[in-house]
Amino acid sequence: RHEEAREELRKVRGVNDVEEEFNDLVAASEASRQVEHPWKNLLQKKYRPHLTMAVLIPFFQQFTGINVIMFYAPVLFNTIGFGSDASLMSAVITGIVNVVATMVSIYGVDKWGRRFLFLEGGVQMLICQAVVAACIGAKFGIDGNPGELPKWYAIVVVLFICIYVAGFAWSWGPLGWLVPSEIFPLEIRSAAQSVNVSVNMLFTFLVAQVFLNMLCHLKFGLFLFFAFFVLVMSFFVYFFLPETKGIPIEEMGRVWKTHWFWSRYVGEDDFVPGGNVEMHKGSNATKNV
Repeated sequence: RHEEAREELRKVRGVNDVEEEFNDLVAASEASRQVEHPWKNLLQKKYRPHLTMAVLIPFFQQFTGINVIMFYAPVLFNTIGFGSDASLMSAVITGIVNVVATMVSIYGVDKWGRRFLFLEGGVQMLICQAVVAACIGAKFGIDGNPGELPKWYAIVVVLFICIYVAGFAWSWGPLGWLVPSEIFPLEIRSAAQSVNVSVNMLFTFLVAQVFLNMLCHLKFGLFLFFAFFVLVMSFFVYFFLPETKGIPIEEMGRVWKTHWFWSRYVGEDDFVPGGNVEMHKGSNATKNV
């Protein structure tokens, strides 16, 4: 469906002359069908940063605690004193905040960069979780009986939960999917994306299963538990995730070569533009892509 693809590329780029890029995309697509042993490739030393990101980014995404809010918002809001109708409305409100904040990320991801959004969102979520934990802890204590909960107090909790959801929705929410998708080279793309999605789904399942038990045992400490991981993942982004804004996928290798930590795994001869891609044996396709 080359003509349809060419037309879509014109819409994306906003120009009519897209032949050179289109031909590159077709060549990369053909080459991807010839890649051999993507899982074996993924274990090579030069792909250590890619494998690390494929595992840790989705892991940290789930341990922001977002699913605690989005899956069990009615439980949380009912627990802090809202009625059942208010709980449903609160879930709707957090959903609307999620959508609107995601639009902010769509606007700013190529304007402000990935690292900025990751770090700003991390700080925002950390502060909100600390405030929510303090508010719930002050009223609930450890016995779970807050007595008479003032309406303004509950509104403050809802407000900070919404600010938390907004922080996630313009940082770790969309970027947890975007960044892995743009750092994997052709020869490991299928395997690395599979790892990324599998880790994400696995920890989504685990968090959903253990949340209610954690809420019963940790009470307000549940928010501090996830706040700890937000702090850890923010340090991880600051020190280990290079900026990928505006870097074509075929040039992505240079960000690892120049990084203070990952350069020890990536040599000068790795990820050379126009370099070799491992093909099926006996293939007639060129090995220089």
